[in-house]
Amino acid sequence: MNFDVDRTDLHHVRLLPSERPAQLDDGQVELALESFAFTSNNVSYAVAGDMLDYWGFFPAEAPWGRIPVMGIGRVVRSANDAIPEGGRYFGFYPMADHHVVQASPSAEGFMDRAEHRAKHASAYRSFNLVDNDPAYDPATEGQYLIARGLFITSFLVDDFLGGNDLFGATDVIVTSASSRTSIALAHRLRARGGVGVIGLTSPRNMEFVLSLGLYDTVLAYDQVDQLDATVTHAMVDMAGNADVLSRVHHHLGDRLAYSCRVGATHWEAGGALRDLPGPVPTFFFAPTLIKQRSVEWGREVFEARVAAALAAFLDHAAGWMVIQRSVGPESVESVYRATLSGESDPAIGHILSMSVGE
Repeated sequence: MNFDVDRTDLHHVRLLPSERPAQLDDGQVELALESFAFTSNNVSYAVAGDMLDYWGFFPAEAPWGRIPVMGIGRVVRSANDAIPEGGRYFGFYPMADHHVVQASPSAEGFMDRAEHRAKHASAYRSFNLVDNDPAYDPATEGQYLIARGLFITSFLVDDFLGGNDLFGATDVIVTSASSRTSIALAHRLRARGGVGVIGLTSPRNMEFVLSLGLYDTVLAYDQVDQLDATVTHAMVDMAGNADVLSRVHHHLGDRLAYSCRVGATHWEAGGALRDLPGPVPTFFFAPTLIKQRSVEWGREVFEARVAAALAAFLDHAAGWMVIQRSVGPESVESVYRATLSGESDPAIGHILSMSVGE
C-alpha cells in the first residue's frame, strides 16, 4: 500500500496498492518497510518538494506525490548476489509497505542506482545496514528512527555556524523550538558552548520547550520584541513563517548578522519576503556541506563524528521523547493530518507502519 498526497493540496490524500513486480530485474532488491518516523520535518519535505525535488525521490503520476520518510526496511527478495535477504536497512523510503530499489553495494550497505535518483545527493540514496551502525540500539530504535535522518541537518547547521565563527553572533535564535530538528540543533549549540541559544515557539509548546533545558531563553512568537537588540544574533528559521521572520528582521535590523532558512514547520504561514532589514535570508542545503565535509575530513571521519554526536543526542532524547507506534493506513493518515495541522504533541515520537508485517 502507498500513501500519496496531492502536491497541489496537502490535505488531499489517497491509498494505492504497492507496485510489486512479479520478478525482480537483475540487481534489484525488494524491502518490506517495517516502520518509519513521521515528524514536521517530513511536512517540510512536502512543502519544498518541487524546489528541492523531494517529489522526485519516488515519482507518482501528477498531481500526486510520495513524501520521503526515514525508516527501516528488511530485504524480502533479492536479485543482487551481494545483498542477501533478511538484512535490515535504514534509509529514505516512500510512505508504503514495500519498496523496490535498483541497488549496488556500498561500505555501509547499498545505494539506489536508479536513473531517476542519479541527480540526488548520495546521502539521500544510501541504505545503511543497521547492524553496522554504532548509533543503532534496539532499545532506542524509536528515538533512532525519529532522530537519525533529521539530526544530520542539525549537525551540519551547527558545523556551518561554527565554521563561520557564528557570524560574530552572541546568541543564536532558533524558530519552531519544539520541533525535533530545532531541539537537535539546540543540543549541538549547547555542546559547542560560548553562545546563547534562544528558542521561539508557540504558547502551547512553551512549557515543553522550557523543560528540555537546552535553550537559555524561550520566547513565544508574539514576544519577538523582547529580543535584545543591543547584541548580535544569528537566526536559524525552522518554521518558514514569513510574519515571524519579518518581525525578527525588523526588530533586530543590523544586529541580525545571519539569517538561515532550513524548514517549514509553519508551512501554511509561508509567504513572500520583501524589503527585510539586515541580511538576506539564505536557504541551507545540507547535501552541499555533507559533500564538502566528506572530502575535507574523509567519509569515515565524517560518519564517526555524526554517529558520536547522534548517540549523545539520543541519550538526551530518551529522557523526554515518548515513542508511540501506530499501524495501518488509517493510523498513518491520522498522524499525517495531525502533523500537517501542527496539532501533534512535541513530546511524542510517532513511529508508523503501513502493515502489520510481512
